[in-house]
Amino acid sequence: MASLAFTLFVSLGIPALMLAGGYAVGKTVENRHFKSLETREAQLASITCCNLKTVANSDEVSNRFYVDAQAVIGSDYFKTFAMKIRGIFGGELHAMQTVMQRARREALVRMCQTAHDQGATHIYNIRLETSTIGRGTGNRGLPTAEVHVYGTAIRYHST
Repeated sequence: MASLAFTLFVSLGIPALMLAGGYAVGKTVENRHFKSLETREAQLASITCCNLKTVANSDEVSNRFYVDAQAVIGSDYFKTFAMKIRGIFGGELHAMQTVMQRARREALVRMCQTAHDQGATHIYNIRLETSTIGRGTGNRGLPTAEVHVYGTAIRYHST
């Protein structure tokens, strides 16, 4: 009887503990990243970002330049496990949505920081390109989201 209990613990308990640990660590890292993004977005709130192709008040522009940034965010083990289970039944992979959201926001913050460091006050014609990378050989790696964001930074004449 003790042997059966030990076998059940090893075959079910340890994987369950590992999944719970993966969830806890992944959620903690994700929450820290979201808090960091919120802080940095608040610091860069003075930069106006839009996807318009036409610059407002173009006669007052003193300088234009290209800015871009990339961000690569990997999934954690628990989300990968949840996505594989969801893949069996089909449907939307909600676990990957936060990974993509974090990658998009991180790339935008990095681009805004680059523009801010060069004295820009506005970024026009912002475009985002996304891709999923990092599945590894044999489809065994962790899914990873990559986002490349670019736009035209504008510096207006000082009035």
